[in-house]
Amino acid sequence: MKKVVIIGAGPAGLTAAYELLSKHQDYDVTVLEQGVDFGGISKTININGNFLDLGGHRYHTKNQRLTDWWLHLLNPQGKPTKEDLLLSYNREYVLNGLDPEKCDNVMLIRERFSRIYYKNTFFDYPLTLSIKVLHDMGFLTSVIAVLSYLCAKMRQLPEDNLAAFLINRFGKKIFHMFFEGYTEKLWGRKPCEISPEWGAERIRGLSLMSVFRHMVCKLINGKNDKKETSLVDRFYFPKYGSGQLWSLAANEIVKMGGLILTDKRVCRAEQDLTGQVRNVICSDGTEYPCDYLISSAPIKDLSEILENIPADLKNICTGLPYRAFQIIGVLVKTDDFLLRSYSDIQTVNDITQDCWIYIQDTSVNAGRVQIVNNWSPYMVNDFNNTVWIGLEYFCDEGDDLWNMPENEFINLAAEELVKVGVIKSAESILIAHRERLPMAYPAYFDTYSQFRLVRIFLDTIQNLYCIGRNGQHRYSNIDYAMITAFAAVDAIVSEVVTKENIWNPTI
Repeated sequence: MKKVVIIGAGPAGLTAAYELLSKHQDYDVTVLEQGVDFGGISKTININGNFLDLGGHRYHTKNQRLTDWWLHLLNPQGKPTKEDLLLSYNREYVLNGLDPEKCDNVMLIRERFSRIYYKNTFFDYPLTLSIKVLHDMGFLTSVIAVLSYLCAKMRQLPEDNLAAFLINRFGKKIFHMFFEGYTEKLWGRKPCEISPEWGAERIRGLSLMSVFRHMVCKLINGKNDKKETSLVDRFYFPKYGSGQLWSLAANEIVKMGGLILTDKRVCRAEQDLTGQVRNVICSDGTEYPCDYLISSAPIKDLSEILENIPADLKNICTGLPYRAFQIIGVLVKTDDFLLRSYSDIQTVNDITQDCWIYIQDTSVNAGRVQIVNNWSPYMVNDFNNTVWIGLEYFCDEGDDLWNMPENEFINLAAEELVKVGVIKSAESILIAHRERLPMAYPAYFDTYSQFRLVRIFLDTIQNLYCIGRNGQHRYSNIDYAMITAFAAVDAIVSEVVTKENIWNPTI
């Protein structure tokens, strides 16, 4: 049996373990998780019967292998949900799919609605060129936006920073209106100080022209033919939140003979004379020999445990930046929730259809509002009478927001929800709970410009495979993180030496 040690029990690490054990018989797999639970940034917490994701994750991909993986663990929805029954609303369901009213292990099919809050106005996101959007922008602003876009297309800027990347695709006016403020909140840096790679990773094919094509396709065919990831209209989502999928995956891994150990902080990876990792040692003194090491740990942490990493490369790793994340769950009565339906799509109690609202307004600290009712009605204990909100903040570990006492943080969240027009007053709040997550978002500035040198070195350790968001220091979606795990497992099984397809897999 070949021994495989996996650092990290987030989506990438658990995917790799599941793939090795479910399809191959000659691997002994041990997953070491530093925290007390698993799921990483995709875990779900339970507050008095109200489930809250640490940042919602839409399950959507062009990769059929990945779609099959999700739907193997969670069968697709085939009958109406609780809200559909209340509204007598007919959606498209999967033939022979499960009934979410009777079964728990169900992957719901959800409608995507998101908006941007900017200057007391809500705009559709991804951006549309609808009459309403143009009306809300105003005639003069709309004309300036179009002219700005045409100017950007005629005179493309060198894409050596994120601001230039976005301006080239949307023009300066729309960049300033809908991207600049939110991006600065997310990263704590001006877009001109950030690598354009973030835009290429997260926005991919999105531009004002793709928005126009998307709108035309929907008008003609009723669907988006291009299926850009940023423009999807529907997505899969687990009945009880993202963490449900990873709990199921972990259970299956254990059933297949895998070992998942929590509260295991790896402190050293012993290497042989050829540089290969042969033994992993945890801070509690336990040791785990390995033929292969798969790491989804932050590159900064990985550099601390490797024995032979050169000092200059270790300094680059130490300087890699990360943004921390905080979310506060806020439960309010439906009557105290102010955002109402804004389309002909029916909702229970006429609340907004939004899954997310991106807060471009820089006068508030919050970056995004998550309306949990619209992700899954089963994540809200009293779905008929309450609205469960996740208010998201981006910060640095140790800064004022991170260190703010929970009661003060709750007061801040209440004030900002009132200011943005989400709830009536602070007295509307029935329950409030804060969660903090360090090193949530790998960032693209500081020593990141030298990261290529680190990658070259890591690739010389032939039995080391770096996967996932933190494992590759790449702010990627969950589908990308899982596909890197597929690629690593494929490379191990086929004994492929090159790792290019792991660092840059085909989505």
